[in-house]
Amino acid sequence: MDYTYTIIDSEATSQLQLEHYLEDYGDFLCVAQARNSHDGLDAILKHLPDLVFVNLNETAYEYFHMVTQLHQYVKELPLVIGISRGKEYAYEALKNNFFDYWLMPYSEFDIRKTILKLRKNMPKEVVSQTLCLKSYKDFQYLETADILYLKADNNATDFIMRDGRTISAFKTLKSFEQQLPDNFIRIHQSYILNTHYVSRINYGKAICALKSGKTQLPFSKTYKQNIDNLKTLLAKNTITSFN
Repeated sequence: MDYTYTIIDSEATSQLQLEHYLEDYGDFLCVAQARNSHDGLDAILKHLPDLVFVNLNETAYEYFHMVTQLHQYVKELPLVIGISRGKEYAYEALKNNFFDYWLMPYSEFDIRKTILKLRKNMPKEVVSQTLCLKSYKDFQYLETADILYLKADNNATDFIMRDGRTISAFKTLKSFEQQLPDNFIRIHQSYILNTHYVSRINYGKAICALKSGKTQLPFSKTYKQNIDNLKTLLAKNTITSFN
């Protein structure tokens, strides 16, 4: 299972650099980016990431206040890693229980030490199953954790993968319904969804939005009970705010 993270950084270049470094580790998934403390707090409350990376530029004390605010809304705080060009905010970061403090430019050695410390202190349960797609003498193996959703295509099924690939199998969607782990649910005549990637359920528009990209999948009345069960499951680990 991946470690989810949010980046709060007004500098697009350092955002991209950080994502590039974390990609090398294979088990980190960026669920949101923000450019200031207001949007950062909103992103954290929406996605509840495991990790938050904060570039402590000239608005460092706004970010320290943001971390303090989190105590009002969530029981389990994400681990926060401060990033700065100097050491001037290191003491405040320590007072605010930051998990680590990195100096820019990024050091691969510092990142590696933090990742190893994270994995030691907060190990993720490995929940991975492999699905074998057989076609004549061709055997293709897919990690179910890497599947975003399945889409029916006449008598074939398309597997939409997290890395952007689409892999087709010459079987109906229904034939895969019982083979997949419990985190996959049927939401439509044409779709089976990996619930680990759901970021939004909109009953008014009858859509589920995914964390990766801007994908929105429709759900139908036939499978509304599945959606209700999913909402109940997600609600156990979230805080609900009504406008």
